[in-house]
Amino acid sequence: MSLTSYPKEKIKILFLENISEAAVRNFKQHGYIQIERISKALSEEQLIEVIRNVHILGIRSKTKITKSVLEAAQKLQAIGCFCIGVNQVDLTASTSRGIAVFNAPYSNTRSVAELVIGAAIMLIRKIPEKNKAAHAGLWHKDAKNSYELRGKTLGIIGYGNIGSQVSVLAEALGMRVIYYDIEKKLPLGNAIEKRSLRELVGQADVVTLHIPSTRQTENLINKQLLKSFKKGAVLINYARGEVVDLVAVEKALREQVLSGAAIDVFPNEPEKNGDYFISPLQKIPNVLLTPHIGGSTEEAQQNIAEDVSNKLYNYLERGISFGSHTVPALALPPQEGAHRVLHIHRNTPGVLTAINSALSSNNINIVGQYLKTNDLIGYVVLDIESKLSSKAQLLLNKIPGTIKTRLLY
Repeated sequence: MSLTSYPKEKIKILFLENISEAAVRNFKQHGYIQIERISKALSEEQLIEVIRNVHILGIRSKTKITKSVLEAAQKLQAIGCFCIGVNQVDLTASTSRGIAVFNAPYSNTRSVAELVIGAAIMLIRKIPEKNKAAHAGLWHKDAKNSYELRGKTLGIIGYGNIGSQVSVLAEALGMRVIYYDIEKKLPLGNAIEKRSLRELVGQADVVTLHIPSTRQTENLINKQLLKSFKKGAVLINYARGEVVDLVAVEKALREQVLSGAAIDVFPNEPEKNGDYFISPLQKIPNVLLTPHIGGSTEEAQQNIAEDVSNKLYNYLERGISFGSHTVPALALPPQEGAHRVLHIHRNTPGVLTAINSALSSNNINIVGQYLKTNDLIGYVVLDIESKLSSKAQLLLNKIPGTIKTRLLY
């Protein structure tokens, strides 16, 4: 395949939040040199200032991509979320502007799952209290209220990529696994689906959350639901901070409704390392508090960097949009002797007819054509005879409803 029809040295790539060097290497290996890497998140005002000439943006979970940021992003083609979620991006505004948004939904699954199992063992054995005492020079060798995981019941709320992986690991340790999900999910191993949250939390010795942050899940674990928990249960949240009412959990811990908790995500998190942090669960016995590190392993960061940077590269150079949350998914084979033109437009009737009419009336032969739509936009990929591709792009720009066009090669 020939080189892309635009000069790579003019493509500007911005990576925020200390994204792995593996992502930088991936683009450099393909000839891109304008790559800026910043170790922290940027505020909305800062982003508006720097994003005007950026073509590819890479972020993690702290950077918020708002409608105002997108309005300032005159050249932005794609956003890579180097994490599991995309809730930090205004997807509706991104879709309406034809900006592809990618993430890595599977790359740190194992890292989170392992830590959940590790936290469950630590809490059910009362290790945080014993560790604190030992550091203070006190010898507390006691088996009281210290248990094995084997034979206990693990309740998983959200049986997706991570929840199902936790299920497999827990069964290998001899646990009974039950789960609840708003969608019908096929159980792995001997896991048993429960019909309601109350039924699940009433039976589980350990409850772990693996759900997104939505209006429906906000404060899902609240004072009312905590009343239904099995007395002495352990709560683990390595999902999203907004899904747990920490004040209610504090009360449940002090009243010994819960015997322990592991919390890795919080409703309000510091902007950067070293910032002051406060939580109502601080200084409570048998509580593990960690700074949003569930997926933070060297292996996970490497996997995420490779996964998302490959998606960004394939979209930039080939128009492949598989994995995008905004641009309809297309993966296309190359056509010999043709140039590829991308056309993103508002999803209104007659656009494809207008495209074909404009090209055919100018004697431009279409070698290959692909179309896919979602509720807001349509994505057309056209392979055009090489000598006529520039003219075709000019014609496509004039089609009513056009959001953006791009000549690839």
